[in-house]
Amino acid sequence: MKKLFRIKGQNSMLGGVLTGLAEYFDVDVTVLRVITVGLFFTPAPVVIGYLIFWAVMPQKQENFVQVV
Repeated sequence: MKKLFRIKGQNSMLGGVLTGLAEYFDVDVTVLRVITVGLFFTPAPVVIGYLIFWAVMPQKQENFVQVV
């Protein structure tokens, strides 16, 4: 069973919301970013929705492997 998380890591830009949504729906995060930027210029309240997702979604940290 899939769970919806914000994924804050190397591939996330702001809060990790779109990265988490992309993983949950199994789509490319770039597609979601382009759609979000496109919707930003419409009357749809995209910024408010993003902030609500950012506040409500639990955060999942990606594991990083450091090469020394």
